[in-house]
Amino acid sequence: MSLRIDKYVWFVRLAKTRTLATEMVQKNKIKLNQNPVKPSKEVKIGDTISIIKNNATFSYKIKDLLDRRVGAKLVADYLIDITDPLELEKFKTYREAQSVYREYGTGRPSRKDRDNLDSFFEWLEDEDEGDD
Repeated sequence: MSLRIDKYVWFVRLAKTRTLATEMVQKNKIKLNQNPVKPSKEVKIGDTISIIKNNATFSYKIKDLLDRRVGAKLVADYLIDITDPLELEKFKTYREAQSVYREYGTGRPSRKDRDNLDSFFEWLEDEDEGDD
């Protein structure tokens, strides 16, 4: 049995959709045995798949091939995670930095926030004019 790399990545839930898996392979975000490949490249048991997410590289060894997409609980039967712990730390650090960068849910100020800011700055301008 042979299987395309884009299908395999989608089957074992490393990509949300097959289209995303194909795009990741085309952009060299997914490599087979450390080599860039095309989406149609066939995978076999024992191959290593490397996936680059943000600044970290996740590595997986193929245990077995499958003929359809499996549930998340069954992925361990087909894939072995051989990712280096340093890569996991890099990914965790990146995610923490992103969450600190901007708090979730904070976007544009509401109209009330904007009015409060305007009145605050008007108050400061009025105070500065009085100092002259």
